Amino acid sequence: MGIKIKKQDALNYHTQGQPGKIEVVPTKKVSSQRDLALAYSPGVAEPCIEISQNPEDVYKYTAKGNLVGVITNGTAVLGLGNIGPEASKPVMEGKGVLFKKFAGIDVFDIELDAEDPEDFIRTVKALEPTFGGINLEDIKAPESFLIEDRLKKEMNIPVMHDDQHGTAIVSAAALLNALELVEKDITKVKMVVNGAGGAALSCTKLYHSLGMKKENIVMIDRKGVIRKDRNEQNVGKAEFATSLDLHTLDEAIKGADIFLGLSTGNVMTPEMVKDMGKDPIIFALANPEPEIPYNVAMKTRDDILMATGRSDHPNQVNNVLGFPYIFRGALDVRATAINEEMKMAAVRAIAELTKEPVPDVVNKAYGETALTFSKEYFLPKPIDPRLITTISPAVAKAAMDSGVARKPIKDWDLYEEQLLQKLGIDQKIISRIVLEAKKKPKRVVFAEAEHQKILKAAQIVADDNIAFPILLGRRHKIEAICETHSIELPECEIIDPYNEEDKRSEYGKLLYEKRKRKGVTMYEAGKLMRDRNYFAAMMVENGDADAMVSGLTKDYPRTIRPALEVIGTEDGISKVAGMYLMLSKRGPFALADTTVNKNPSHEDLVSIVGLTARMAKFFDIEPRIAMLSYSNFGSSRDENALKMMNATAAAREAYPGLVIDGEIQANIAINKSLIREHYPFSELAEKGANTLIFPNLEAGNIAYKLLQELGEFETIGPVLMGMKKPVHIVQQGSTVREIANMVAIAVVDAQRKPKTKNKKVASV
Repeated sequence: MGIKIKKQDALNYHTQGQPGKIEVVPTKKVSSQRDLALAYSPGVAEPCIEISQNPEDVYKYTAKGNLVGVITNGTAVLGLGNIGPEASKPVMEGKGVLFKKFAGIDVFDIELDAEDPEDFIRTVKALEPTFGGINLEDIKAPESFLIEDRLKKEMNIPVMHDDQHGTAIVSAAALLNALELVEKDITKVKMVVNGAGGAALSCTKLYHSLGMKKENIVMIDRKGVIRKDRNEQNVGKAEFATSLDLHTLDEAIKGADIFLGLSTGNVMTPEMVKDMGKDPIIFALANPEPEIPYNVAMKTRDDILMATGRSDHPNQVNNVLGFPYIFRGALDVRATAINEEMKMAAVRAIAELTKEPVPDVVNKAYGETALTFSKEYFLPKPIDPRLITTISPAVAKAAMDSGVARKPIKDWDLYEEQLLQKLGIDQKIISRIVLEAKKKPKRVVFAEAEHQKILKAAQIVADDNIAFPILLGRRHKIEAICETHSIELPECEIIDPYNEEDKRSEYGKLLYEKRKRKGVTMYEAGKLMRDRNYFAAMMVENGDADAMVSGLTKDYPRTIRPALEVIGTEDGISKVAGMYLMLSKRGPFALADTTVNKNPSHEDLVSIVGLTARMAKFFDIEPRIAMLSYSNFGSSRDENALKMMNATAAAREAYPGLVIDGEIQANIAINKSLIREHYPFSELAEKGANTLIFPNLEAGNIAYKLLQELGEFETIGPVLMGMKKPVHIVQQGSTVREIANMVAIAVVDAQRKPKTKNKKVASV
């Protein structure tokens, strides 16, 4: 099941907060008069003079070398057609977001009111001093071919029309791998292309460059098969006109080895699939509906190798596998063009990466034990962290070898490290968690369903097949909120504990058995089951739900107490702890304990280290742990500093495989230069810390809240660690997105936790 996007959700996404999806952020401090004088007048005159004397210094003193122009005239926007430049702007901003997210490239989007190709060419050409590269987007064919061809010839920076070449590059990599799997020779296979627009023509040209014979290609447009006797006026189409006596897709598909669809949905039938040759390769790339539904095609025959443009099927032909990394490599060697050699290098890099052992982080995200090169996996996954360090260097090297690089790379190991720093490995953490959750959704009970945010989050996780929500609350109240806020939850189970007398009685007896020696009577236990947090916790404990999410409307202690009393902690764990994951440009940082333990002893801190290290690995982060204090390595003998010192020693003994050091100040711990200069003996000196353990709740709570408000962080949490079964508590004021993210975490937590009845009850 794909992601369901409702119209109002999409509109809200673009309007809430600051309209749009991008902003310009200074990369230098501008906090003083001196800063302003350096940034502008009079200081800015100095780099201006340097550039005027040597124009290449523009790359040294400005952002040009990492800046791409995403430019369109809005004449062929997605599947919407010629909707104009203003209406195309959300798409161009979105493309900018992808450039930044996947390759660390900055973008200015430019929408031109210029349908005349000459006007468009003249305008874009005049922008060359601004950009390091030009990404043309959503320009209708055949004008797009003329525009790109002219700009490539007349400009001295990389130019690529991604609609055409992005799809061509990624699908060509898929084709090479698919042919290898079925042991077919590209020079001998027969291919039918349904669609003759810019993308279809670019794909076909690239396949021809890889060795496919033109006489083995049949292309079809709205009028039927493009034949030589049709006297086709479109030069691009005429190049692939056939002399065969074929008129329709039904006729052309007989005996074909490959079907490439870049047209419209549901134009291919099961009968056509049956008519194809042995081990047919089907690339049904129309979106959102492929030329033939994936499940229909796969049921028709068992020897198919299939790719689509959709993320909910194997082998997604997704341009994001190509364009960010191609431009990254081109920019980094200051290439004057993106030439055929660079595109071919990208094709082969993508194809070869698929054959390499897949990282655990990717396997887990897709719910696989071990993805391997096969019919179900002949293209890399978009979240694969190796894409940038595989494709960009290949493109950069091809630029150097083909003579279009002006700044050759000399140290490839250093370049790989720089690529990872530009990207920030945190970018895909939530994406991986969500993908893993969707592979095996779980039943998540929401204790606070009489709240608009909770219901909206429930709709999102239900629509996206992340979880099966169970809503606790009064039905009429929930339905009224849904109607008021246009929330659709038709298949979600609604339970009102007040109306569940039998279930309350059953749960009350279970609670009584757990708490009878803690001062709880049978009557009190039954009464507590009217509290939705107690009821929800007992649902999880009794196996009636797989996970619980709560906390939006109550403070943390009142939310966590029912879970501790009903479910309790893991075996061998006496206390739970809380962690926040802070996602920054410098990477992810795990902070603990930020929500539970007020003043942990050094023994408690050792337990917190273990829980936090395990949770960091849950998010695929290899923890480097700093035990924080106001002192460094014995500079103070105060009892609080000694506590962290002793905890460090005990944690090292308890977890010999972990990188742990302290006591240490927070800024020293995360600043590699400082720690190397002052404390080179530290285990943290090589890479710095990414996991911070605070001496008490006050310090941890203050730190994460300040970072939330003042820093440019996305936060995940608080994540409750140490519970026997999945219970996760959102903070008051959480956004819908944060709640939905927490649900995904709860689902993955439930997937990984063994199913056991909990008999242990923690002290509260």
